[in-house]
This record gives sequence, structure tokens and C-alpha cells, in this order.
Amino acid sequence: MGTSTAKEAHALIASLRSAYSATPTKLKIIDLYVVYAILTAVVQVVYMAIVGSFPFNAFLSGVLSCTGTAVLAVCLRMQVNKENREFKDLPPERAFADFVLCNLVLHLVIMNFLG
Repeated sequence: MGTSTAKEAHALIASLRSAYSATPTKLKIIDLYVVYAILTAVVQVVYMAIVGSFPFNAFLSGVLSCTGTAVLAVCLRMQVNKENREFKDLPPERAFADFVLCNLVLHLVIMNFLG
């Protein structure tokens, strides 16, 4: 039973890899940005667990900034994706402008939270 599960897992990974290879380059770049933001948040959490969280506001600001940026990037990816019919009338320039404006507001709030 274990070998059939492993074969199914390999087949699933192969099908996901072949489907992702058809993804446009713009979306792959956004995906890399999301992964980078999440990994940065994870590094901050690990650092806090090892060293301590003396300036707790700074820790929260950093993690919330990374997480918020990742969420906004996922929203950008949804809006830029041509296969998503919900945003078919939205030009990519408008989606990017929304992303930049929301990031600006997010980071103004984060800077205010720092004190």
C-alpha cells in the first residue's frame, strides 16, 4: 500500500509541475515574491524564538509587514492572471497601482505601529 501512495504522490507532483510550466512568467515572478515574503516572516519568527522578543513591536511589525505584503501579492496575482474571469476587465496597470497603493498604506500603518 505504501508504494501505490508513493507512485500517486510522484504522479501528482509530475502533473503539478507540468501544469505550472504553462504558467506565464509574470505570475511565476509574483509567486517567487510571495515565497520570499513568507520565508522572511518565517526567518523572523525563528529568530524571535531563538534570541527573544524584547522589542515585541518590532517583531510584530516585521512579521505583519511580510505577511501583509504576501497577501497583497496574492491579490495582485489573482488580478493579473488572464485565466481569472472575475477580473477580466481590470487592466494589469490598474492592478499594479492598487498593489503599490495598498503596500504604501500597509507600510505606513506598520511604521506607525513601530512608534
